[in-house]
Amino acid sequence: MTEYGRGPGTEPWHPEDPLYGDGGWGAQQAHAGQQHPYGGQPQHPQHQGYGDWQQGQQGQHQGYGGQQYPQYDGQGQQHFDPQQTGQHHQHHQQHQGGWDATGTHGHVPYAADPGDPYGQQPAAYGAEQPDLYGTEDAYPPPQPPGRRHPEPEPEAGWDPQAEPEEHPLPAGDDDADPEADGREPRTERRGKGRKPVKNKKGRTGCALMLVVVVFGGGLGGVAYFGYQFYQDRFAPAPDYAGSGNGQTVTVEIPKGAGGYDIGNKLKEAGVVESVDAFVSAQAANPKAKALQDGVYILQKHMSAASAVELMLSPKSRNNLIIAEGTRNVAVYALIDKRMKLPNGTTQKVAKTEYKSLGLPAWALNHPGLKDPLEGFLFPSSYAIGKDQKPEDVLKSMVQRANERYSTLGLEKKASGLGLESPWELLTTASLVQAEGKTHDDFRKMAEVVYNRLKPDNTETNRLLQFDSTYNYLKGASNIHISETEINGDRSPYNTYTNKGLPPGPIGNPGDEALNAALSPTREGWMYFVATDGMNKTEFARTNAEFEKLKDKFNANSGN
Repeated sequence: MTEYGRGPGTEPWHPEDPLYGDGGWGAQQAHAGQQHPYGGQPQHPQHQGYGDWQQGQQGQHQGYGGQQYPQYDGQGQQHFDPQQTGQHHQHHQQHQGGWDATGTHGHVPYAADPGDPYGQQPAAYGAEQPDLYGTEDAYPPPQPPGRRHPEPEPEAGWDPQAEPEEHPLPAGDDDADPEADGREPRTERRGKGRKPVKNKKGRTGCALMLVVVVFGGGLGGVAYFGYQFYQDRFAPAPDYAGSGNGQTVTVEIPKGAGGYDIGNKLKEAGVVESVDAFVSAQAANPKAKALQDGVYILQKHMSAASAVELMLSPKSRNNLIIAEGTRNVAVYALIDKRMKLPNGTTQKVAKTEYKSLGLPAWALNHPGLKDPLEGFLFPSSYAIGKDQKPEDVLKSMVQRANERYSTLGLEKKASGLGLESPWELLTTASLVQAEGKTHDDFRKMAEVVYNRLKPDNTETNRLLQFDSTYNYLKGASNIHISETEINGDRSPYNTYTNKGLPPGPIGNPGDEALNAALSPTREGWMYFVATDGMNKTEFARTNAEFEKLKDKFNANSGN
């Protein structure tokens, strides 16, 4: 094929060919040394691009690049005639108008190409060129005989005169006319007749609609997230206005809570509208660093700034404080006083309604108890609203105790300490709280309890011998109890005369006593004595050491 794909012939372009260029044929002959405007090939007759005929005296026909020009037999096969060496072939001598080796018209024209698709010899340079592109079949050029295919027969039902249906999206369509862009028609490529174009308007409409939906959805998503980003980054945090709607709520702030934790608690209770608003208000108030843990009485729908102000005021913390180790009888009196009720009102409610106040199953049905709620009025700060009743306050205390005992795992850890139930573990913690004075005392005191409860205890024969249990029975706090008095009382709370633990807790233990009961020392402590009669407790492992501690106590007390 030539450079522009016009056919397999070797003839140059005719000057009248519209693709030849702007320069005329004569101009190209005049300037033999100029380069061809197409592809940079020279047009001088001596250039090897058109055959080097300087070997003509030797009788050889040479083509491009000085190669021998092949002959063709009747079957289209190439061959060289050795007899033609050294002389011009007679066939070529009959043609005039070609170029000789000197650049003038010689007697050696181009050889005919039997494979010429146009079925004729090319004219020599300078002769009149036939118009090979003036017919209807000029584009595309005819195929050589070896590559021609029979014309496919049209399919049944196809009318060649019918106009093809217009496609709504012609660009890039597979069914577009291939001849329009120089591609080979499908009928020749597939060996089939051309099928009518199917109607694709419905499918194209759906595609367009899908594009619109996807594009619209993308814009909506970008707008939404952009709005959220603006709200999070630049817009002020949502906040209520005013100092509340008059509805009182109680909010407990845990120990060690920071601004975000406090704000989250307030938001959950409906006090503030957003955590960020509270954090901002706290940061804007220089006194807000003084906020402490505890129970606060606030209102719903407060602005963050007003909530901070109220929490800094003593009015919001007008709470009932239950100290560690406080017995239930004292708690009942505090509730009556705070709620301005007659003395004994809360204690009566506790005695008659204790089963409906939320006690766990393991805290029920223990015989000989002085108070079934003992140990479940957890030491903490409690807000008491004006609309509350005694049972409401008791329920909140029992609920707080349940949450704490569950967190510590009393049910799971009791058996590992040699106890039968979490009830016994709670009772042990109440003894530790009542007898211990310091944190170190609590752990040693817990070991004393466990060592004396052991079946192989030969020092006290499983007798605890705690004054605190007897004082609980009597409702007193006397450390000077005579042996005659103690030995004469057979109450189950008297651990001098009854082995093992008392029927139940003797007070409400706090976190330190509970943790000590869960993690006692392992040093063999069996005895203890408050040698100064007040705050100093000393421990012993044997009875002989214990007797020395008793003498020390008597000496300090003046006995």
